[in-house]
Amino acid sequence: MNNLNGPEQWILSNRAQAVALLQSFVREPSIQGNEAGVQNLVEAKLKSLGMEIDRWDPNVSELKKSPWFVQSRPSYEGSPNVVGVLKGTGGGKSILLNGHIDVVPAGDLTQWTDNPFSGNERDGKVYGRGSTDMKGGNTAMILAVESIVRSGIRLKGDIIFHSVVEEETGGVGTLAAVLRGHRADAALVPEPTNMKLFISQQGSMWFRISIPGLGAHAGTRYEGVSAVEKAWKIFDAVSRLEKKRNSKVENPLYKNVPIPFPINIGKFNSGAWPSSVPDLAVMEGRIGVAPGESMDAVRNELIAAVEEVNHEDAWLKEHPALVEFFGGQWIPNQVSENHPFTQLIKQEFNSVFNSDPVVEASPWGTDAGILGQAGNIPALVIGPGTTRLAHYPDEYIEIAPMLDCARLFSRVIVSWCS
Repeated sequence: MNNLNGPEQWILSNRAQAVALLQSFVREPSIQGNEAGVQNLVEAKLKSLGMEIDRWDPNVSELKKSPWFVQSRPSYEGSPNVVGVLKGTGGGKSILLNGHIDVVPAGDLTQWTDNPFSGNERDGKVYGRGSTDMKGGNTAMILAVESIVRSGIRLKGDIIFHSVVEEETGGVGTLAAVLRGHRADAALVPEPTNMKLFISQQGSMWFRISIPGLGAHAGTRYEGVSAVEKAWKIFDAVSRLEKKRNSKVENPLYKNVPIPFPINIGKFNSGAWPSSVPDLAVMEGRIGVAPGESMDAVRNELIAAVEEVNHEDAWLKEHPALVEFFGGQWIPNQVSENHPFTQLIKQEFNSVFNSDPVVEASPWGTDAGILGQAGNIPALVIGPGTTRLAHYPDEYIEIAPMLDCARLFSRVIVSWCS
Protein backbone atom coordinates (compact mmCIF):
# COMPACT_ATOMS: atom_id res chain seq x y z
CA MET A 1 0.00 0.00 0.00
CA ASN A 2 3.00 2.32 0.37
CA ASN A 3 3.34 2.86 -3.41
CA LEU A 4 -0.23 4.06 -3.95
CA ASN A 5 -0.52 6.84 -6.50
CA GLY A 6 -2.89 9.81 -6.20
CA PRO A 7 -5.97 8.24 -7.81
CA GLU A 8 -5.58 5.03 -5.79
CA GLN A 9 -5.34 7.00 -2.56
CA TRP A 10 -8.46 8.94 -3.49
CA ILE A 11 -10.39 5.70 -4.14
CA LEU A 12 -9.46 4.12 -0.81
CA SER A 13 -10.17 7.37 1.04
CA ASN A 14 -13.67 7.62 -0.39
CA ARG A 15 -15.11 4.22 0.46
CA ALA A 16 -18.34 5.63 1.92
CA GLN A 17 -18.95 7.70 -1.21
CA ALA A 18 -18.32 4.64 -3.40
CA VAL A 19 -20.77 2.51 -1.42
CA ALA A 20 -23.43 5.23 -1.53
CA LEU A 21 -23.06 5.54 -5.31
CA LEU A 22 -23.41 1.79 -5.80
CA GLN A 23 -26.40 1.65 -3.46
CA SER A 24 -28.15 4.41 -5.40
CA PHE A 25 -27.71 2.41 -8.62
CA VAL A 26 -28.94 -0.86 -7.08
CA ARG A 27 -32.02 0.80 -5.59
CA GLU A 28 -33.22 1.67 -9.08
CA PRO A 29 -34.85 -1.55 -10.43
CA SER A 30 -33.53 -1.18 -13.96
CA ILE A 31 -35.14 -4.23 -15.50
CA GLN A 32 -35.96 -4.10 -19.20
CA GLY A 33 -38.09 -1.06 -20.00
CA ASN A 34 -37.38 0.61 -16.65
CA GLU A 35 -33.82 1.88 -17.13
CA ALA A 36 -34.46 5.63 -17.25
CA GLY A 37 -34.33 6.14 -13.48
CA VAL A 38 -30.85 4.72 -13.00
CA GLN A 39 -29.64 6.42 -16.17
CA ASN A 40 -30.67 9.74 -14.62
CA LEU A 41 -28.28 8.98 -11.76
CA VAL A 42 -25.47 7.94 -14.12
CA GLU A 43 -25.93 11.06 -16.24
CA ALA A 44 -25.83 13.36 -13.22
CA LYS A 45 -22.67 11.68 -11.93
CA LEU A 46 -20.86 11.88 -15.27
CA LYS A 47 -21.84 15.54 -15.64
CA SER A 48 -20.36 16.26 -12.20
CA LEU A 49 -17.03 14.94 -13.52
CA GLY A 50 -17.06 17.38 -16.43
CA MET A 51 -18.01 14.81 -19.07
CA GLU A 52 -19.90 15.74 -22.22
CA ILE A 53 -23.18 13.80 -22.25
CA ASP A 54 -25.00 12.09 -25.11
CA ARG A 55 -28.33 10.55 -24.14
CA TRP A 56 -30.74 8.90 -26.56
CA ASP A 57 -33.15 6.00 -27.00
CA PRO A 58 -31.84 3.33 -29.42
CA ASN A 59 -33.71 3.63 -32.71
CA VAL A 60 -34.88 0.44 -34.41
CA SER A 61 -34.81 1.87 -37.94
CA GLU A 62 -31.16 2.87 -37.48
CA LEU A 63 -30.20 -0.41 -35.84
CA LYS A 64 -31.70 -2.43 -38.68
CA LYS A 65 -28.96 -1.10 -40.95
CA SER A 66 -26.44 -3.22 -39.03
CA PRO A 67 -25.95 -6.95 -39.74
CA TRP A 68 -25.27 -7.41 -36.01
CA PHE A 69 -28.72 -6.27 -34.92
CA VAL A 70 -31.19 -8.76 -33.46
CA GLN A 71 -34.39 -7.11 -32.25
CA SER A 72 -35.38 -8.02 -28.69
CA ARG A 73 -38.53 -5.88 -28.42
CA PRO A 74 -40.62 -3.66 -30.73
CA SER A 75 -39.24 -0.36 -29.45
CA TYR A 76 -36.55 0.93 -27.09
CA GLU A 77 -38.35 4.18 -26.41
CA GLY A 78 -37.92 5.15 -22.76
CA SER A 79 -34.81 2.96 -22.40
CA PRO A 80 -32.01 5.48 -22.89
CA ASN A 81 -28.32 4.97 -23.42
CA VAL A 82 -26.05 7.45 -21.65
CA VAL A 83 -22.54 8.13 -22.93
CA GLY A 84 -20.10 10.50 -21.25
CA VAL A 85 -16.92 11.77 -22.88
CA LEU A 86 -14.00 13.31 -21.01
CA LYS A 87 -11.92 14.99 -23.68
CA GLY A 88 -8.16 14.70 -23.47
CA THR A 89 -5.61 17.34 -24.34
CA GLY A 90 -4.78 15.51 -27.58
CA GLY A 91 -2.19 13.10 -28.89
CA GLY A 92 -3.04 10.16 -26.64
CA LYS A 93 -4.88 6.90 -27.11
CA SER A 94 -8.58 6.82 -26.18
CA ILE A 95 -10.24 4.29 -23.90
CA LEU A 96 -13.83 3.09 -23.78
CA LEU A 97 -15.40 1.97 -20.50
CA ASN A 98 -18.48 -0.09 -21.29
CA GLY A 99 -21.05 -1.23 -18.74
CA HIS A 100 -24.65 -2.36 -19.06
CA ILE A 101 -27.16 -0.90 -16.64
CA ASP A 102 -30.03 -3.34 -17.29
CA VAL A 103 -30.62 -6.18 -14.85
CA VAL A 104 -32.60 -9.41 -14.99
CA PRO A 105 -35.86 -9.67 -13.00
CA ALA A 106 -35.67 -10.52 -9.29
CA GLY A 107 -37.52 -13.82 -9.67
CA ASP A 108 -39.13 -15.54 -6.67
CA LEU A 109 -39.18 -12.89 -3.94
CA THR A 110 -39.50 -15.53 -1.19
CA GLN A 111 -35.93 -16.62 -1.94
CA TRP A 112 -34.54 -13.19 -1.05
CA THR A 113 -33.56 -12.24 2.48
CA ASP A 114 -34.19 -8.53 1.81
CA ASN A 115 -35.99 -6.55 -0.84
CA PRO A 116 -34.20 -7.43 -4.12
CA PHE A 117 -33.46 -3.75 -4.69
CA SER A 118 -32.58 -2.82 -1.11
CA GLY A 119 -28.94 -1.97 -1.73
CA ASN A 120 -28.30 -2.92 1.90
CA GLU A 121 -24.71 -2.96 3.14
CA ARG A 122 -23.83 -5.86 5.41
CA ASP A 123 -20.51 -7.52 6.31
CA GLY A 124 -18.56 -5.63 3.67
CA LYS A 125 -21.05 -6.41 0.90
CA VAL A 126 -23.79 -4.53 -0.94
CA TYR A 127 -26.87 -6.65 -1.66
CA GLY A 128 -29.41 -6.38 -4.45
CA ARG A 129 -30.27 -7.41 -7.98
CA GLY A 130 -27.61 -6.10 -10.34
CA SER A 131 -25.02 -5.46 -7.64
CA THR A 132 -22.58 -7.96 -9.12
CA ASP A 133 -24.02 -8.03 -12.67
CA MET A 134 -22.87 -5.42 -13.22
CA LYS A 135 -23.49 -2.21 -11.29
CA GLY A 136 -20.49 -2.98 -9.11
CA GLY A 137 -18.28 -3.01 -12.21
CA ASN A 138 -19.90 0.21 -13.46
CA THR A 139 -19.25 1.85 -10.11
CA ALA A 140 -15.61 0.77 -10.25
CA MET A 141 -15.24 2.45 -13.64
CA ILE A 142 -16.86 5.68 -12.44
CA LEU A 143 -14.65 5.70 -9.33
CA ALA A 144 -11.59 5.28 -11.54
CA VAL A 145 -12.58 8.25 -13.70
CA GLU A 146 -13.45 10.39 -10.67
CA SER A 147 -10.17 9.54 -8.95
CA ILE A 148 -8.28 10.82 -11.98
CA VAL A 149 -10.36 14.00 -12.21
CA ARG A 150 -10.15 14.74 -8.46
CA SER A 151 -6.38 14.13 -8.51
CA GLY A 152 -6.00 16.87 -11.13
CA ILE A 153 -4.55 14.56 -13.79
CA ARG A 154 -5.05 15.71 -17.39
CA LEU A 155 -4.88 12.92 -19.93
CA LYS A 156 -3.89 13.19 -23.57
CA GLY A 157 -6.46 10.62 -24.73
CA ASP A 158 -10.24 10.69 -24.38
CA ILE A 159 -12.25 8.62 -21.90
CA ILE A 160 -15.57 7.41 -23.30
CA PHE A 161 -18.02 5.95 -20.78
CA HIS A 162 -20.87 3.74 -22.06
CA SER A 163 -23.84 3.18 -19.76
CA VAL A 164 -25.94 0.97 -22.00
CA VAL A 165 -29.23 -0.91 -21.99
CA GLU A 166 -30.27 -4.29 -23.39
CA GLU A 167 -27.10 -6.30 -22.76
CA GLU A 168 -29.09 -9.07 -21.10
CA THR A 169 -30.97 -9.67 -24.38
CA GLY A 170 -28.10 -9.35 -26.82
CA GLY A 171 -26.30 -6.01 -26.83
CA VAL A 172 -28.63 -3.56 -28.55
CA GLY A 173 -27.47 -0.67 -26.33
CA THR A 174 -23.79 -1.16 -27.08
CA LEU A 175 -24.49 -1.64 -30.79
CA ALA A 176 -26.44 1.62 -30.81
CA ALA A 177 -23.54 3.42 -29.09
CA VAL A 178 -20.98 2.03 -31.56
CA LEU A 179 -23.13 2.94 -34.57
CA ARG A 180 -23.52 6.45 -33.13
CA GLY A 181 -19.73 6.83 -33.26
CA HIS A 182 -18.80 6.34 -29.61
CA ARG A 183 -15.65 4.29 -30.22
CA ALA A 184 -12.10 4.22 -28.89
CA ASP A 185 -8.68 2.63 -29.34
CA ALA A 186 -9.42 -0.01 -26.67
CA ALA A 187 -12.25 -1.00 -24.35
CA LEU A 188 -12.79 -2.41 -20.87
CA VAL A 189 -15.95 -4.35 -19.96
CA PRO A 190 -16.18 -4.98 -16.17
CA GLU A 191 -18.43 -8.03 -16.10
CA PRO A 192 -18.15 -10.14 -12.91
CA THR A 193 -15.08 -12.25 -13.66
CA ASN A 194 -13.75 -12.40 -10.07
CA MET A 195 -10.90 -10.29 -11.47
CA LYS A 196 -9.86 -12.91 -14.00
CA LEU A 197 -8.89 -11.43 -17.37
CA PHE A 198 -11.04 -12.75 -20.20
CA ILE A 199 -9.33 -12.19 -23.54
CA SER A 200 -11.67 -14.58 -25.35
CA GLN A 201 -15.40 -15.14 -25.14
CA GLN A 202 -17.86 -17.42 -26.80
CA GLY A 203 -20.87 -16.05 -28.62
CA SER A 204 -24.30 -17.61 -28.66
CA MET A 205 -27.69 -17.55 -30.35
CA TRP A 206 -31.19 -18.51 -29.34
CA PHE A 207 -33.03 -20.94 -31.58
CA ARG A 208 -36.45 -22.58 -31.85
CA ILE A 209 -37.20 -25.95 -33.46
CA SER A 210 -40.82 -26.78 -34.27
CA ILE A 211 -41.56 -30.48 -34.79
CA PRO A 212 -44.96 -31.44 -36.25
CA GLY A 213 -46.95 -34.57 -35.39
CA LEU A 214 -50.42 -35.90 -36.09
CA GLY A 215 -53.04 -35.70 -33.36
CA ALA A 216 -55.11 -38.73 -32.32
CA HIS A 217 -56.90 -40.17 -29.27
CA ALA A 218 -54.49 -41.70 -26.77
CA GLY A 219 -56.50 -44.93 -26.87
CA THR A 220 -55.61 -45.30 -30.53
CA ARG A 221 -52.32 -43.49 -30.48
CA TYR A 222 -51.07 -45.72 -33.29
CA GLU A 223 -53.36 -43.74 -35.58
CA GLY A 224 -51.43 -40.54 -34.83
CA VAL A 225 -47.81 -39.46 -34.94
CA SER A 226 -46.35 -38.23 -31.66
CA ALA A 227 -44.46 -34.96 -32.02
CA VAL A 228 -42.65 -35.83 -28.78
CA GLU A 229 -41.23 -39.04 -30.23
CA LYS A 230 -40.00 -37.13 -33.27
CA ALA A 231 -38.57 -34.45 -30.99
CA TRP A 232 -36.41 -37.08 -29.25
CA LYS A 233 -34.75 -37.75 -32.60
CA ILE A 234 -34.10 -34.06 -33.08
CA PHE A 235 -32.74 -33.79 -29.53
CA ASP A 236 -30.33 -36.69 -30.18
CA ALA A 237 -29.13 -35.00 -33.37
CA VAL A 238 -28.53 -31.74 -31.51
CA SER A 239 -26.58 -33.62 -28.82
CA ARG A 240 -24.40 -35.29 -31.46
CA LEU A 241 -23.76 -31.89 -33.05
CA GLU A 242 -22.63 -30.52 -29.70
CA LYS A 243 -20.11 -33.36 -29.29
CA LYS A 244 -18.88 -32.95 -32.86
CA ARG A 245 -18.38 -29.20 -32.53
CA ASN A 246 -16.56 -29.42 -29.21
CA SER A 247 -14.33 -32.29 -30.27
CA LYS A 248 -12.60 -29.87 -32.66
CA VAL A 249 -11.74 -27.20 -30.06
CA GLU A 250 -7.98 -26.62 -29.84
CA ASN A 251 -7.87 -23.17 -28.21
CA PRO A 252 -5.77 -23.62 -25.02
CA LEU A 253 -7.91 -21.06 -23.19
CA TYR A 254 -10.70 -23.66 -23.14
CA LYS A 255 -8.61 -26.61 -22.00
CA ASN A 256 -10.23 -26.69 -18.54
CA VAL A 257 -13.80 -26.20 -19.80
CA PRO A 258 -15.73 -29.51 -20.09
CA ILE A 259 -17.98 -28.21 -22.88
CA PRO A 260 -16.51 -25.00 -24.35
CA PHE A 261 -19.44 -24.25 -26.67
CA PRO A 262 -22.60 -25.92 -25.35
CA ILE A 263 -25.91 -26.40 -27.10
CA ASN A 264 -28.56 -26.15 -24.43
CA ILE A 265 -32.26 -26.95 -24.74
CA GLY A 266 -33.84 -24.60 -22.22
CA LYS A 267 -37.53 -24.98 -23.06
CA PHE A 268 -39.69 -27.83 -24.34
CA ASN A 269 -43.42 -27.66 -24.93
CA SER A 270 -45.74 -30.20 -26.47
CA GLY A 271 -49.36 -31.23 -26.47
CA ALA A 272 -52.47 -29.80 -24.86
CA TRP A 273 -54.16 -32.85 -23.32
CA PRO A 274 -52.86 -36.00 -21.55
CA SER A 275 -55.20 -38.24 -23.53
CA SER A 276 -54.21 -36.90 -26.93
CA VAL A 277 -51.28 -37.64 -29.18
CA PRO A 278 -49.35 -34.35 -29.40
CA ASP A 279 -49.44 -32.78 -32.84
CA LEU A 280 -46.67 -30.26 -32.20
CA ALA A 281 -43.50 -30.08 -30.09
CA VAL A 282 -41.41 -26.94 -29.75
CA MET A 283 -37.95 -26.81 -28.24
CA GLU A 284 -36.00 -23.63 -27.65
CA GLY A 285 -32.34 -23.35 -26.80
CA ARG A 286 -28.99 -21.66 -27.08
CA ILE A 287 -26.04 -22.63 -29.24
CA GLY A 288 -22.50 -21.49 -28.43
CA VAL A 289 -20.31 -19.87 -31.08
CA ALA A 290 -16.51 -20.02 -30.95
CA PRO A 291 -14.26 -17.01 -31.49
CA GLY A 292 -13.44 -16.88 -35.18
CA GLU A 293 -16.63 -18.63 -36.24
CA SER A 294 -19.24 -16.81 -38.26
CA MET A 295 -22.75 -16.70 -36.88
CA ASP A 296 -24.13 -17.81 -40.26
CA ALA A 297 -21.88 -20.88 -40.39
CA VAL A 298 -23.09 -22.02 -36.96
CA ARG A 299 -26.72 -21.40 -37.92
CA ASN A 300 -26.20 -23.56 -40.99
CA GLU A 301 -24.65 -26.38 -38.93
CA LEU A 302 -27.70 -26.57 -36.68
CA ILE A 303 -30.08 -26.39 -39.64
CA ALA A 304 -28.15 -29.17 -41.40
CA ALA A 305 -28.33 -31.42 -38.31
CA VAL A 306 -32.11 -31.04 -38.17
CA GLU A 307 -32.51 -31.48 -41.93
CA GLU A 308 -30.57 -34.75 -41.73
CA VAL A 309 -33.21 -36.11 -39.34
CA ASN A 310 -35.95 -34.76 -41.60
CA HIS A 311 -34.45 -36.68 -44.52
CA GLU A 312 -34.05 -39.97 -42.61
CA ASP A 313 -37.47 -40.05 -40.92
CA ALA A 314 -40.41 -40.94 -43.17
CA TRP A 315 -42.89 -38.64 -41.37
CA LEU A 316 -40.51 -35.69 -41.03
CA LYS A 317 -39.50 -36.05 -44.66
CA GLU A 318 -43.05 -35.09 -45.60
CA HIS A 319 -43.64 -32.83 -42.58
CA PRO A 320 -40.22 -31.36 -41.77
CA ALA A 321 -39.12 -29.88 -38.47
CA LEU A 322 -38.32 -26.18 -38.85
CA VAL A 323 -35.45 -24.19 -37.30
CA GLU A 324 -35.75 -20.50 -36.44
CA PHE A 325 -33.33 -18.10 -34.80
CA PHE A 326 -34.84 -15.42 -32.59
CA GLY A 327 -34.25 -13.09 -29.66
CA GLY A 328 -30.86 -13.06 -27.95
CA GLN A 329 -27.60 -13.05 -29.89
CA TRP A 330 -24.13 -12.52 -28.44
CA ILE A 331 -21.11 -12.12 -30.69
CA PRO A 332 -17.86 -14.04 -30.01
CA ASN A 333 -14.66 -12.10 -29.50
CA GLN A 334 -10.96 -12.58 -28.90
CA VAL A 335 -7.99 -10.29 -28.31
CA SER A 336 -4.41 -11.52 -28.60
CA GLU A 337 -2.53 -12.04 -25.36
CA ASN A 338 0.29 -10.13 -27.05
CA HIS A 339 -1.84 -7.09 -27.84
CA PRO A 340 -0.44 -3.92 -26.17
CA PHE A 341 -3.70 -3.36 -24.28
CA THR A 342 -3.65 -6.92 -22.90
CA GLN A 343 -0.03 -6.53 -21.87
CA LEU A 344 -0.78 -3.19 -20.20
CA ILE A 345 -3.60 -4.64 -18.11
CA LYS A 346 -1.41 -7.55 -17.03
CA GLN A 347 1.37 -5.13 -16.07
CA GLU A 348 -0.92 -2.84 -14.05
CA PHE A 349 -2.65 -5.82 -12.45
CA ASN A 350 0.70 -6.94 -11.14
CA SER A 351 1.35 -3.44 -9.81
CA VAL A 352 -1.90 -3.48 -7.83
CA PHE A 353 -2.09 -7.12 -6.69
CA ASN A 354 1.58 -8.22 -6.78
CA SER A 355 0.61 -11.21 -8.93
CA ASP A 356 -0.26 -11.97 -12.52
CA PRO A 357 -3.92 -12.16 -13.51
CA VAL A 358 -5.53 -15.46 -14.38
CA VAL A 359 -6.12 -15.29 -18.12
CA GLU A 360 -9.09 -17.34 -19.33
CA ALA A 361 -11.91 -17.52 -21.84
CA SER A 362 -15.37 -16.32 -20.88
CA PRO A 363 -18.01 -19.08 -20.71
CA TRP A 364 -20.71 -16.57 -21.64
CA GLY A 365 -21.22 -13.70 -24.05
CA THR A 366 -20.72 -10.03 -23.24
CA ASP A 367 -20.90 -6.72 -25.07
CA ALA A 368 -17.19 -7.11 -25.82
CA GLY A 369 -18.31 -9.08 -28.87
CA ILE A 370 -20.24 -6.11 -30.27
CA LEU A 371 -17.32 -3.79 -29.50
CA GLY A 372 -14.84 -6.14 -31.15
CA GLN A 373 -16.83 -7.15 -34.21
CA ALA A 374 -19.13 -4.21 -34.95
CA GLY A 375 -16.75 -1.55 -33.62
CA ASN A 376 -13.37 -3.13 -34.43
CA ILE A 377 -12.24 -2.20 -30.91
CA PRO A 378 -9.97 -4.53 -28.89
CA ALA A 379 -12.21 -5.19 -25.89
CA LEU A 380 -11.17 -7.04 -22.73
CA VAL A 381 -13.39 -8.27 -19.91
CA ILE A 382 -12.35 -8.02 -16.26
CA GLY A 383 -14.33 -6.97 -13.23
CA PRO A 384 -15.31 -7.49 -9.59
CA GLY A 385 -17.94 -9.98 -8.49
CA THR A 386 -18.49 -13.60 -9.46
CA THR A 387 -20.73 -15.19 -12.06
CA ARG A 388 -22.23 -17.62 -9.55
CA LEU A 389 -23.98 -14.67 -7.84
CA ALA A 390 -25.31 -13.09 -11.03
CA HIS A 391 -29.04 -13.72 -11.63
CA TYR A 392 -29.30 -15.48 -8.23
CA PRO A 393 -31.34 -14.61 -5.11
CA ASP A 394 -29.45 -12.53 -2.52
CA GLU A 395 -27.07 -11.26 -5.18
CA TYR A 396 -24.27 -9.17 -3.68
CA ILE A 397 -20.86 -7.71 -4.40
CA GLU A 398 -17.97 -7.36 -1.99
CA ILE A 399 -16.89 -3.76 -1.53
CA ALA A 400 -13.13 -4.27 -1.08
CA PRO A 401 -12.60 -6.08 -4.43
CA MET A 402 -14.72 -3.42 -6.16
CA LEU A 403 -12.41 -0.71 -4.81
CA ASP A 404 -9.33 -2.69 -5.83
CA CYS A 405 -10.80 -3.04 -9.31
CA ALA A 406 -11.29 0.74 -9.44
CA ARG A 407 -7.63 1.14 -8.49
CA LEU A 408 -6.63 -1.15 -11.36
CA PHE A 409 -8.84 0.72 -13.81
CA SER A 410 -7.42 4.08 -12.76
CA ARG A 411 -3.89 2.87 -13.47
CA VAL A 412 -4.89 1.35 -16.81
CA ILE A 413 -6.67 4.53 -17.91
CA VAL A 414 -3.75 6.80 -16.99
CA SER A 415 -1.16 4.54 -18.61
CA TRP A 416 -3.16 3.99 -21.81
CA CYS A 417 -4.43 7.53 -22.34
CA SER A 418 -1.41 9.62 -21.35
